[in-house]
Amino acid sequence: MSNSIEQVIEPWQMENGNVKVLSKEKHGRTAHNLSASSLRKKSDIDLASKVQCRTLKKFLVNLQEVLFGTKLCVLLPAVPLAMFAKCYGIAEPWVFALSMLGLTMLAERISFLTEQIAIYTGPSVGGLLNATCGNATELIIAIFALWQHKVDVVKYSLLGSILSNLLLVLGTSLFCGGLVNLHKEQNYDRKQADVNSSLLLLALLCHVLPLMFRYAGESAAYSPKATLQLSRASSIVMLIAYMAYIFFQLCTHSNLFAAQEEEEDDDDDVGSEETPVIGFWSGVVWLVGMTIVIAILSEYVVGTIEEASASWGISVTFISIILLPIVGNAAEHAGAVIFAFKNKLDITLGIALGSATQIAMFVVPASVLFGWILGINMDLDFNLLETGSLALSIIVTAFTLQDGTSHYMKGLILLLCYIVIGACFFVSSGTTTDHQQNNIDLDFRPSTKASPAY
Repeated sequence: MSNSIEQVIEPWQMENGNVKVLSKEKHGRTAHNLSASSLRKKSDIDLASKVQCRTLKKFLVNLQEVLFGTKLCVLLPAVPLAMFAKCYGIAEPWVFALSMLGLTMLAERISFLTEQIAIYTGPSVGGLLNATCGNATELIIAIFALWQHKVDVVKYSLLGSILSNLLLVLGTSLFCGGLVNLHKEQNYDRKQADVNSSLLLLALLCHVLPLMFRYAGESAAYSPKATLQLSRASSIVMLIAYMAYIFFQLCTHSNLFAAQEEEEDDDDDVGSEETPVIGFWSGVVWLVGMTIVIAILSEYVVGTIEEASASWGISVTFISIILLPIVGNAAEHAGAVIFAFKNKLDITLGIALGSATQIAMFVVPASVLFGWILGINMDLDFNLLETGSLALSIIVTAFTLQDGTSHYMKGLILLLCYIVIGACFFVSSGTTTDHQQNNIDLDFRPSTKASPAY
């Protein structure tokens, strides 16, 4: 009993001289956070606790928990190495690769810090924070790409993140989970999947309409300005729908999303996350610092992607749609597969579908509106090949999840779909340049020879 009291009053668990008393109330954890928790490890703070200076002790414990409290800490050297390579003019493909490896770890740490802050803020604010910061890396990369007027990189990277979550992450999870639990019945709650599928179909409609508007009707009806206006109006609708989804998830129907967490209370890996390991203000400071570092590495990624493409002989299209999402979301992908191994498909679906929904309904429209603020013509017209791939991926995923059961064959089908789409972009980007790729569909419209505004 005395040991537990000493743990509660440790300096790193105190803020403003007061001990934070926490209950077992849920604090808005999402499947995204649960996926990251599967990659965390307990830090040994015995050495830091022997330091006499209270401020120094608190800093050392926070440093150990934040930087070394994850199995991905082996990627930590990539962060200073990327900065060193950039400052001293080392080959930019190396800067790109090191930055991507660093972002892999930092994305998981952002999830950890938002969850720590969410414990103090309560379930509503915590859930909103988690829902907003769940894909902070993709949003920051999109902002820097827009800032540098690289609209194509924004579109391709966000499209790739959606495809990766729907086909690669979900497919790998269902395939591996089905093989490991070959003789067990795998079930999941269809209610969450139905909500996410409906939102993804709404996002698809908002992407298809600008494309259809370009091809349908009289040739004079189309103009880049009209497509841009339609995209901005659709983005506002998507953001309204996303806010309604957050309210639905946190307030009116929170039981649908919290039911599976009740089952995890006995799981040491998940249940241990209910106790904070750093203070509230410490978490805020670390979160701001991590965001700044992510912003720096994101700028490196956006600024060196063309050089990496030329050096590796792979187009920017393929790197943005296939490679960048795989590396950038590796921690989240691993968490989804781990929970599939444990036959906890509700968490797996929450990770894959939840992340895809957040990107499609929040990050993409936010990028359109941010481009509007900057005076950059970012729209929802992702061209025929890209939009077709998105449409077929969403439809295949929705049909796969319609019966509430799973087996390895469903996962294999999703994986094969991703391989075919990846091969398609690899072959198509190898025969034309990226600029030609963006404008090739306009060649069939003599009256619209002018390139779109983006």
